[in-house]
Amino acid sequence: MNFARRFHLSLLASALLLPLATLGCAEHRYRTYDPYDNDYHRWNDHERVYYTQWVVETHRDAHRDYRKLSKGEQKEYWT
Repeated sequence: MNFARRFHLSLLASALLLPLATLGCAEHRYRTYDPYDNDYHRWNDHERVYYTQWVVETHRDAHRDYRKLSKGEQKEYWT
């Protein structure tokens, strides 16, 4: 009985702590190819700021993800 109680408490603790473990993953990280410079860039919060500025300046949809842009639009972003 003691084992069953500890088992259930550990399941409960895991279920409660799991959302806290994912809080630090808010920054989107992936690599993206820059055809203008022929190299790769890390896509992080700093790049997101530049992308948002570009979206506003070029009057594009602010909710559209960079990865959803066409190859031509992605190249235009890097230029």
